[in-house]
Amino acid sequence: MTSNRRILPILALSAASALALAGCSGTSAPSGSGGGDGGRLQVVASTDVYGQIAGEIGGDAIDVTSIITSASQDPHSFEATAQDQLAVSRADLIIENGGGYDAFMDALIEATETDAPVVTAVEFSHDWPENAGHADEDGDDHAHDHAEDETPGTDASGGDGHSEDDHAGHDHVEGFNEHVWYDPHTIEHVAEAIADELSALAPADADVFEANATAFIEQIGGLETSLAGIEASDAGAGVFVTEPVPVYLTTAAGLVNETPEAFSEAVEEGQDVPPATLLEALGLIESGSVRVVIANSQTGGAETTQVIDAAKSRDIPVLEFSETLPEGQTYVSWMQQNIEELAGALAP
Repeated sequence: MTSNRRILPILALSAASALALAGCSGTSAPSGSGGGDGGRLQVVASTDVYGQIAGEIGGDAIDVTSIITSASQDPHSFEATAQDQLAVSRADLIIENGGGYDAFMDALIEATETDAPVVTAVEFSHDWPENAGHADEDGDDHAHDHAEDETPGTDASGGDGHSEDDHAGHDHVEGFNEHVWYDPHTIEHVAEAIADELSALAPADADVFEANATAFIEQIGGLETSLAGIEASDAGAGVFVTEPVPVYLTTAAGLVNETPEAFSEAVEEGQDVPPATLLEALGLIESGSVRVVIANSQTGGAETTQVIDAAKSRDIPVLEFSETLPEGQTYVSWMQQNIEELAGALAP
């Protein structure tokens, strides 16, 4: 679900919200001021996934506004409101996914001309095109080769680091899977970046942010241990994903994505799956090379239904993973549940 989905144009958004912004401009707290209740920092996240993570790290020192908070809201085609633009204009820190997933955030950032630092999650993925050749201290490809003490979203001189064209590069990247929150290792780095940015904004609370981030990352380590358990018992098992949403997670578990690329691309784009590709997909299900089918619980279509029905007819487990945070879950509990369901589906 990428660029063919309709995104609200920046000019239309600005026009729709100009009156609201003008009416509230007298009380709007400037970026970096910690203008929330009790002087708390204002953090705006594109989805509740990143909002929940920020809340764990910032604790009582921040107020979090997540723009996408419901499974019925599609980030790819979301139309931002004047209220959303006002929230971004008042933000001390902005967190987005990037990679074309939540393009409405780039529109809001441009429309408000905010100078708040922006943490862009895709930039921490080892698969992000700009990261080729860069390695983090763990030996993994990492998002940034920045100067000493420089954090994502800032430059070495302490400025916001955003040129006029910075956000233009966040359109969908061909061949890149933007669903990076399904990669626990990427999220570790995102958490570190959030803690770094909050510490720069509120140095007095830096120890709290660091401690909270450390505790969160320890929980991510638990997810990685669970994934290693699946890899130890089922490495090489074939999975079929109707969309590429969970591929980072299944890859981390040592599983092999058997899905024809043209199938998942068509479903993601909201297009019809080519008949030959559908036949290929159904043939894979019939061949027995697929152990688990994973569908997106928030989208569907005729071809997806055919694959699910074919899997069920052969007693192949079918799981449904969502894109947004289920009600009552934290990021870690949600991912742990997904991992446990995956392990259960692969069990003899």
